[in-house]
Amino acid sequence: MPMSETVEMLQAILGTIDEGIHVVDANGITIYYNHVAARLDGLTPDEVLGKPLLEVFPSLDRHSSTLLRVIASGEPIYNQPQTYTNWKGMRVETVNTTLPVRVGKRLVGAVEVAKDIRKLKELSERLLDLQAQISKPKRAKRSRPGEWDGLSFQFADILTQNERMMRLKDRARKAARTSSPVLIYGETGTGKELFVQSIHQASSRSGKPFIAQNCAALPASLLESLLFGTTKGSFTGADDRPGLFELADGGTLFLDELNSMPLDLQAKLLRVLQDGQIRRIGSSSAARVDVRVIAAVNEPPLALVRRGALRMDLYYRINVVSFELPPLRERREDVDLLVRHFLDKYNRRFQMQVQGISPEVADLFRQYDWPGNVRELEHVIEAAMNMVEGAVIEREHLPPHLAERSPVNATGESGPGETGSGEIGSGVPPVEAWAAEQRTLPEVLREVEERMIADALKSTGGNVLRAARLLGIPRQTLQYKLSQRGAGER
Repeated sequence: MPMSETVEMLQAILGTIDEGIHVVDANGITIYYNHVAARLDGLTPDEVLGKPLLEVFPSLDRHSSTLLRVIASGEPIYNQPQTYTNWKGMRVETVNTTLPVRVGKRLVGAVEVAKDIRKLKELSERLLDLQAQISKPKRAKRSRPGEWDGLSFQFADILTQNERMMRLKDRARKAARTSSPVLIYGETGTGKELFVQSIHQASSRSGKPFIAQNCAALPASLLESLLFGTTKGSFTGADDRPGLFELADGGTLFLDELNSMPLDLQAKLLRVLQDGQIRRIGSSSAARVDVRVIAAVNEPPLALVRRGALRMDLYYRINVVSFELPPLRERREDVDLLVRHFLDKYNRRFQMQVQGISPEVADLFRQYDWPGNVRELEHVIEAAMNMVEGAVIEREHLPPHLAERSPVNATGESGPGETGSGEIGSGVPPVEAWAAEQRTLPEVLREVEERMIADALKSTGGNVLRAARLLGIPRQTLQYKLSQRGAGER
């Protein structure tokens, strides 16, 4: 292929890339400038090509220009924020990766790949401004658990009758008494932030700020400035701004998806955890902060360490207190309780009077694996509430991925544990009614549970407390199971 065609093909390829490409020679003269770079800079390629860089961007100099710094040093610069104005006076904000270009051992120029971060930077600064206005969390007045203002989750809001979850709640209440770092692992939708806010609200820090930041929501360069703040002049256009650590002083900082944080930034976080001091970007002095750090991941932490996504030293420093939240498929006894809770919640919100779900839907819910966990269950109930017209949610009201699943019972009759009344069932049909049917494991387990409860109550003369002790479960759990059966308190 002739050289001219090769050059044309290369220029065509570079022209299709959705990032700004700017190439200068060793003298700082622009030799390539694609249309994306021109759009970011508010110029046209003809206004830049063949001209000295500092002539087109007069606000830059040989120290602040990443292209000229790379030409001078011969070393690459990665993910460098840069703010400058063009010769028309337009302000430009980008994150640049700038690389030296060599022919053999001779440096002949530099190439820069620029990403527009103006919108992200505006959003992050707006977030900082809003957080800075918060002197203390405002508590909402609630008539019942579940009516939240977005910052008042409490342990009473963690609805469960699962033994494992109840033990986790007890441990979390104890952890609320201290300021040690906490690491929470759980699949998406298991309620990690609910646990985090409950710990904060139960602690002595409850009157101080609670700030949550998803580490996957921003590029690394913005995340660092958002966490630690900036000092005027630390990079071109930077202002004096406090970071989230300073804004959370005295309170709690929740870092979600911690493993999305770059490893070099994880090292800086480790230093904050060790000495309680932060240093703004560009500052030579450190400031002491009193912040409890709680982090969350949605993969097993040790697997993240082995994969290199989480620094081992940070893992051991932040894993002082740890919680592993079980997925909903491992706490199926909570499904009925959560369904009732979400029905009540959306009845209030939508001013409706849906009484319950059909026996078929109840059985489907109990057997479904809920890959999206509690969050998915809530969204399914909300979606069904938009479709239902009567008092009972039927299969056809469910989202398609559930409504189109194979029927739970081929006969279409109510499964065990359901009354057929339209609400989550409370009765247990006699064994003769379904002895000939091929039963599932949940059905057998429900039968065994019913028999054990009946035997325990009989042997204790109907004393619920003593029966619960015989069964090895809390009294509240047994009471709930009895109320679901319609037995009431004995």
